[in-house]
Formats: sequence, structure tokens, C-alpha cells
Amino acid sequence: MGDYSHQMKSRVRRLLHYAESSRRTKLGIGAIVRRAARWLELRSFGLTPEHFTGAEGLRAALAVAFPLVLIIGSRQYEFGWAVFAAFWTCLCDNAGPDRLRRFLLAVFVCAGTAIAFVGSWVGSFGTPEALATGPLLVFLSALLPYRLAQAGTLSVLLGVVGVVAIGFPLPFEGAAKLALSFLLGSAWAYLLINVLWRIDAWLPVRKMTSAVFSRLSDMIAEMVATRDGSHPDAIWHPGHAEHRRSVRIGLERLRQLLSRYKGEPDEVLRPFLLFQDAAETLFSAAIALEHDFVVREGPANERVVAARAMLHAVVTCQMAIDGGERGQASLRRQIGRLQRSRSVMSGQLPIGCLIAAEQALRLLVNDPETERSASGAPLPELPEAAKTGLKSALQQALRQASGVVAVYYVATVFRFGYPYWATMAVIVVMQGAARMTWTRALERIFGSLLGGAAALSFLLLVTHPYALAALAVPLAGVSIALRSVNYTVFVLFLTMLFVIVTELLQPGVGIASARILDNTVGSLAALLAALLLWPKFDPPLATMIGDGMQTNRDYIDAVTSGRDETAIYAARRRAGLASTTAEVALHDLGGLPRRWQRLSNEDAAALRKLRLLAGEAAAAWHRRLAAEERSGT
Repeated sequence: MGDYSHQMKSRVRRLLHYAESSRRTKLGIGAIVRRAARWLELRSFGLTPEHFTGAEGLRAALAVAFPLVLIIGSRQYEFGWAVFAAFWTCLCDNAGPDRLRRFLLAVFVCAGTAIAFVGSWVGSFGTPEALATGPLLVFLSALLPYRLAQAGTLSVLLGVVGVVAIGFPLPFEGAAKLALSFLLGSAWAYLLINVLWRIDAWLPVRKMTSAVFSRLSDMIAEMVATRDGSHPDAIWHPGHAEHRRSVRIGLERLRQLLSRYKGEPDEVLRPFLLFQDAAETLFSAAIALEHDFVVREGPANERVVAARAMLHAVVTCQMAIDGGERGQASLRRQIGRLQRSRSVMSGQLPIGCLIAAEQALRLLVNDPETERSASGAPLPELPEAAKTGLKSALQQALRQASGVVAVYYVATVFRFGYPYWATMAVIVVMQGAARMTWTRALERIFGSLLGGAAALSFLLLVTHPYALAALAVPLAGVSIALRSVNYTVFVLFLTMLFVIVTELLQPGVGIASARILDNTVGSLAALLAALLLWPKFDPPLATMIGDGMQTNRDYIDAVTSGRDETAIYAARRRAGLASTTAEVALHDLGGLPRRWQRLSNEDAAALRKLRLLAGEAAAAWHRRLAAEERSGT
């Protein structure tokens, strides 16, 4: 038990050291990564180190290594599609319960085999047939999310299989062998994932839950590091909005991830719902206490004491995710410390924040009679795994098909060596909203440029097939391990992998440069299609700020009018989402709009007012908690 307590104190010290170094701009590696992650996240470029999956990377390396070594050793290069199929199957395996993952992977194996055969065979009939079949396969694949929930990645990868198969035109026998190669490679990867090397399906949930508490601890550690709240800007410090956005985005990601597990056994799912609810409660308390640091409503020493106590509470929650009985004992000790801390306080707001923190910790203490959330409201229901509406699915399918047609035309006119790389880029880059497509296009172009240059350097130095295979195997593993960490980094290693494997199985001239050019053309085509065909643009910034102001006023009204906790929780989440949306909109399209038009003084003032109003809304709720305890209600 002593070791566990020592670990917790050590973690708190590291967090405070990071917060101090951030304020002094003397940043270590951890501080640099955290700051870069928040900066990129605000601009829609994700950097989430907590999503690194080393075990999945090792498994993917094995999945690719087995067929690759067999093909090189036997010189049966016509079975090279087994390598791509194994990698794509690993890429298709997203977070979720085992039953969902098995089903989606089985669909990919079966449908992908059929699509590979049809695409390759029909492509051999001639250019007109290929130009018609490729977009048709993409169109049908893009409609899949209308019928199947959580099928986004499956849909994209089936479209990729279709356009790549068109690029390998073969007669009936050759197309059948290509499809057999795909079946063998994907079936091997399916067997490896679901039977031979199973990874805990709940691992992504634990990591995401821990990441939420990690973001929250960064927020509170910075408050502790301010001592008495004397920032250079006494009214608002930029770090406040930065941390609020970070935690809210993390909470919403956790919520979306948990929705994939809806219907799983309650004894496994419920603890994570409790952690999610506890994080929401602690986050609201942190915003309220942060507001106290800004407006300095009560004694300065009480603010710092309350922030330090909450930091220990958040770190305890994070360690309790995998702590077992030791974690439970630590939670109980922290509850006692929170009670002692608030017993010597006089300020209403710090007391209310510590009451909320105590409620959050009590929620996580194992008690068979605990059936309600931290505030007494029922635990929030997870949303149903939504399927894409027919209209949205049709629009997205037509966008992708149109982009593929345009790229086929350009590739034919300019005689691209590997046109399927360009059509592949269209499918993976095109997102629902123009902003998301823009950022994904930039990431793919940049990642392809770096990856192509690195691959070219390797190919100049390494030529032996087994040496190239020795490079390709770890690249496959790193690509899968980093796929959810950052898209640019993922594309960098993915480009290196595909260039090297193509050099092994289909030697040619200018493979690396072709990959760069094709990805650039495909990404730009996807962006044009997203902008020209049913474009989805965000509302003006002023409108978003107005929505944020209104939702926070509704939150305050829900608190002061005496509504029940369920209504208050719903109003709190709406206010948090609206505030975060307005903040992110300021930096839309990677900050380019700010280069064309500076943020108006009115909008800047409105954003500042929105931030303060959000803090006042959270403070109102925690003052109510303190008042209710004093009155004994």
C-alpha cells in the first residue's frame, strides 16, 4: 500500500513540475508533447500519444511478415496481394467489443475477396469498363454505413480494395488468383487477430479513460502552479481555455468510444460509465475552481489548497482504473482527505468544488447498492450506435465516386504509373465536413512527401529482397501502432511501407515520387469534391459564440431555478460542447482564415465573455452544492 501511495505522490510531483516548466517556458519532452497536442487538436490535427497500441503493432508486423517471407522465399510474386490484404485487415480492426470486431472483419474478408475479383476482372475489359466499375464499387462501399453501424473504416477500406483491384487488370484466371491471394492474406490476419493473438477488447477504453483524467490533471496542476492566481492577465489566461477544450474533447471521445460497447455485460461496462461520470463531475468542479482563480472571490490560500486536494483526487481516480483493491483503498483515503480539507474552509465555492470531488470518488468506490451517479442523478445512457442516414450516405457516396472519376481522368490523360494510389487517396481523405477533409488532405500530402523521401533514401541504400522485407515488417507494425496517434505520422510510415513492398513485388522506376504525386492529386480531388458537392460548412464564428453564450445561460438557469440533476447535467454538457465548438472555430482550417481576416474586437470580447460565463455557470452549481450541504438538504 505504501508503494501505491508513493506512486501517486510521485505522479503529482511530476505534474506540478510540468505545470511549472510550462509557465516558465522551460519545457521538457513531456511538456512539449502535451503542448503540441493541444495546439494541433485546436486546429483539427489530432496528436494523441495515449492511443499508441504497441501490441497491435507487433501483431500487424507478424501478419505482414508471414505472407511476405513466403512469397519472397517461393518467388510466387503473383500472390503479393496477400501482403496488402493482411495489412488492410489489421487496419480494419478498430476498437470495439469482440463480437462487433469479428463481424466487421468477417464482412471485410468476404466482401473484399469478391470486390478484388470483380475489380481486377472487369478492369481487364478495357478503360471504359474500368472507369465505370471503379466509381461504382466506391459508391456501393460508401453506402455500407447506412446499413451497418460502426462500419466507417470497413466502408473506406472496401472502397480502397475496389480501386486498387481496378489497377491490376487481369483475365478471369488471373483475377481469381488475385482474389485467392486476398482471401488467404485477410483470412490469415483474421485468424491471428481473433484466435492466435487476441488483445483485450477493453484496452482502448481503459487507455481513453486514463487519458481523460490525465488531461484533467494537467488542468488542475496548472492551477496549483499559479499559487494565488496572479497571471500576467488577471482576467483571463490563455491556458484556461486550452485546458477546458482539451478535457471536453477527451470526454466526448470517451463517450463516442463507449457507445461502441453498448449492450456489453453490465459488470464490465458499468465501471467505465462510472469513471466517465466521475470525470464529468471533476471537470465541472475544476472549471468552477478555475473561475475562482480568475475572479478571486474568496481567500487565495483556500483556492490553492482546494486545487491541490482536487489534483490528488484526479490522480487517484486515474490510478484506480487498473488499481484493483489498492485503488479502492486509495480512493477511500482520498475521500477522507477531501473531507478534512473542506472542514477548515470558509469560502463557499472551494467547499462546493471539494464536495463534488468527494461525490466523484464515492461513485468509484465499489458498492453494490450504488446505482446512481455522483450527484444523485441516474447514470447517463449511452447513445445508440448511429447509422448514417440515407441522404448523407448517398451524398458521401456520390462525392467519393465523383472524385474517383476525376482522378481516373487525370491519371489517364497524364499517364500516371500508379493511378490507384491517387484514387485511394480520394477515398481515405474525403470526410463529411469540408473542414475535416481540408485538414486530412494537408496531413496526407505532408505525410506522403516525408514518407516518399524517406523511402527513396532507403531504396538507394538497400536493394536485397530480404533486407527490404526486414524494413517492411517493422514499418507495418509502426504504422498500425501509430494509426490513431497522428494521421500525418501514420501516412509517413504507411507511404514508406507501400513504396518498399511495391518495390519488392512490382519493381519499377519512380515509385516513391509517384506515391507523392498520386497522393497529392487524390487529396486535392477529394477536397474539391467536398467543396463543390453538398459542402458542409460550419456556421459563422459569431453564431457559434452566440450559441455558446445561450447554452451557458441555460446552464445557469437550470442551476438557479432548482431543476433536478439530470437536467443540469444535460445543460452542462451542451454548454461545454458549444463553448468548445466556438473556440475551435476560431482556428478553423488550420488557422488560415485568421491570415485573411483578423478576429474582430467584438468577437474577441465575446469569446472572453463566453469563457467567463462558462466559469460562472459552473461556479453557480458548486455554490449550490455548498449551500445544500450547509442547510442539510
